[in-house]
Amino acid sequence: MNDRKTYVCPASHAWSLDNTFRRLLQNPVKILAPHVSEGMTAFDIGCGPGFFTIAMAELAGESGKVIAVDLQEEMLGKVHNKVRGTKLEKRIKLHRCEKERLNITEYADFALAFYVVHEVPDQACFFRELFSALKPCGKALIVEPKVFHVSKKEFEETVNAGETAGFKVLPGPAMFFGRTAILERPDNIYA
Repeated sequence: MNDRKTYVCPASHAWSLDNTFRRLLQNPVKILAPHVSEGMTAFDIGCGPGFFTIAMAELAGESGKVIAVDLQEEMLGKVHNKVRGTKLEKRIKLHRCEKERLNITEYADFALAFYVVHEVPDQACFFRELFSALKPCGKALIVEPKVFHVSKKEFEETVNAGETAGFKVLPGPAMFFGRTAILERPDNIYA
C-alpha cells in the first residue's frame, strides 16, 4: 500500500496548462527538439490538453507517432479537438491510462513526463512500466515543478525510483520552474 498524497490537475484547469504565457516560459519545441525527431514514436505521459503533444507530433513527422496518455477522458478530448481535421490527427493516438497503470502496449523511442510524476501514487510501479515500454536506448525526460510541489529531496527520491527500475540517470536540461532528469534505458537490459 502506498501512502503518497497525490493531486491530479483537473480538466477544468486545462487553460493554465496551455496558454501564451506558459509557451513563453516553456517553449515546447525548444524543450522537445533535442529528443524527438522524424520517424520516432513518443509518449506524452500526462498530456493534459496537449501543450507538448502537438509539438511532439510535428517533430516526429509524417512517419512518426505520438501516444498522448492521460487519466482524464476530458483532457484527451481537448487534444482530440485541437487536432481533428489536421495533418496531426493521424500521428496522434489518444490513450486513457488508469490511476495505477499506464497500460501502454506499444513501444517508444522517447517519453515525456512533464509535471506529472508527483501525481503518480506508486512511482516504483510507474518507472518499471515505463522501462518496459521504452525501446532499448529509449529515453524519458522527467520534469517536476520546483515551486510548491516537489522538493529537491522528493525529486531525488523520484530519480532513485527510476534508477531502481533499471534506468541510467543523466542530467536533464535547465528548465524554468523545473527539476529535470533524463532516464535512459540501456541497450541491453542485462547490462
